[in-house]
Amino acid sequence: MSHPRAGSSAPGRARSDWTIVALCTGTTLSALNSGMIAVALSTLRREFSVDVTTVTWVITAFYLTSSVLQPVMGRLADRYGPRRVFTIGLVIVGVAGALGPFATTFEWLVGVRVLLAIGTATTFPSAAAMMRSVAAITGLSAPKMIGRIQLIDTSSAAVGPVLGGLLITAFGWEGIFWVNVPLAIIAIVATRILAPHDGPREHVPLARTVAESDLPGILGFAVTVVTLLLFLLGLTTAPNWWFLAVAIVAGGLFTWRELTYDNPFVDLRLLAANVALIRVYATFILATLVLYSALFGVPQYLEDHAGYRTDAVGAMMLPLAAFTVILAPLVERVIDKRGIRTALIAGSIGLALAAFALQLLAASTSPATVLLLMAAVGIPYGVVLIAITQSLYVAAPPEHVGQAAGLFQTARSLGCIGATVVVGLSFSGGTAPADWNLLATAIAVLAVLFVATVVLWRDPRAARAAAPEVG
Repeated sequence: MSHPRAGSSAPGRARSDWTIVALCTGTTLSALNSGMIAVALSTLRREFSVDVTTVTWVITAFYLTSSVLQPVMGRLADRYGPRRVFTIGLVIVGVAGALGPFATTFEWLVGVRVLLAIGTATTFPSAAAMMRSVAAITGLSAPKMIGRIQLIDTSSAAVGPVLGGLLITAFGWEGIFWVNVPLAIIAIVATRILAPHDGPREHVPLARTVAESDLPGILGFAVTVVTLLLFLLGLTTAPNWWFLAVAIVAGGLFTWRELTYDNPFVDLRLLAANVALIRVYATFILATLVLYSALFGVPQYLEDHAGYRTDAVGAMMLPLAAFTVILAPLVERVIDKRGIRTALIAGSIGLALAAFALQLLAASTSPATVLLLMAAVGIPYGVVLIAITQSLYVAAPPEHVGQAAGLFQTARSLGCIGATVVVGLSFSGGTAPADWNLLATAIAVLAVLFVATVVLWRDPRAARAAAPEVG
């Protein structure tokens, strides 16, 4: 059995704790901005005179950029130093926060959201890389420390709508951009003081690193997703079949590139050889679709139909993500005793029941009803999230855990992008109770599909690996 180094004493642990706090001031910015924008959609629609379908691009552009750049930023962190890349990303976040309030067009606003995504995309890969240095100094477990960062990031997703609601009510929509400036400065200062210094590295020209990042694969992925979105969002008016044709061609070229390139953006060969891993990503996308369709849809319905102030809406969204941190220790104990599959089935069934209950909002939007329904969705989602995350590490080959974790973040982004399509199509005619019924029905259908995927799609090897040990 290995023993901690001398550096893993109480002072070493204390420093690692403060380092995690410092890094989380940066890594939480992505989740915070996602939560804040969820309660700003109605305000932005009025401010820039756009419809529900159009306003979802402030979300779609953010997640598309993030999904494309996360793997690239991980490569940059490894080559040029995670502390350096982390700091540069935070500077970009600060610049985006300062530019956002001066947006005079919706296109400018979307551009600022892309800039925000570029900055925040650096934080988690860089923080994960820095944890290896912290572990080497303290003797503590890097995966456990990274897990703590993920847990804190998840909890910040619950704070985002509350903070966004307060800022919008007090300072207007501009407040959700301004707040990034002081947060980025705090994160930069804390990181410079507490994060480990980058070690010496071989000088590699940036052009070489970019060239090795599979730019054709990234371009094929982006074109496929964007053109497919444009086609889907036009289904309720005048579908543009050319967009669908381009998406099919771009998707085919992307698949060919990734299967033949030595260092692909998305390792399709890894997926083809591991059905259990595909199942993990499929279930994560479906679970994310359910949660984020509610997160992006409920605030607009409550503001437009029920007339709630934005700060009240933000507060009522809190139960949607707040329970994940509270449930984590309990769910982990259940998984230890009963296995991942048991927790995943229980969570998926609970999520489906909550999805069907969302129809109640068409009849009542009282604060008590909203809070109970958000908790009803948030609690089983917390169970599902923890179980799926553990499934990832069971299904992924040890030598490919890094790649698998990167694709896990991509799956989350795809689920969030899909949620904007679901909300955009459901609310294309307005945000009245009938429109809410349509969205709630779509969420329920997705939840049932999620349950079916969890229950019916089994991989014998993963099931044996995920089963609890019997002493």
